Amino acid sequence: MTTTGLDYDPYEHARRLGIHVVYRQLRTGNGLWVPEIRTIFLQTRMRLIHERSVLAHELGHALMGHRDSTPRQEIQADRWAARHLINPDELRSAAAASPDPGVWCHELNVSADILERYLRDDRRIA
Repeated sequence: MTTTGLDYDPYEHARRLGIHVVYRQLRTGNGLWVPEIRTIFLQTRMRLIHERSVLAHELGHALMGHRDSTPRQEIQADRWAARHLINPDELRSAAAASPDPGVWCHELNVSADILERYLRDDRRIA
């Protein structure tokens, strides 16, 4: 799968990988990868922009073979999600249209956390 940015569909990606996505009330966090049952649990009733970002983050855990959640693995999963959810050309276009990163999040359909991780990793945009 080579698509990035707005063309990247984490729901379709999960389906292709045979990973189940289940919505349920979670006590902590907004998402959880459970490798033993190839399932990602997502918090119910998240805003769609946040849900898309959380699902991509959890797919990052799945595809990198993470079995627990260390601070290092959380950064790796955010980085993986950011690289798939944000296309550099789309980001440049959003940045040219507005100086407000909140607008960029809306235009790119990503959470502020994912945008922040992308910008930390790729200073060419800022």
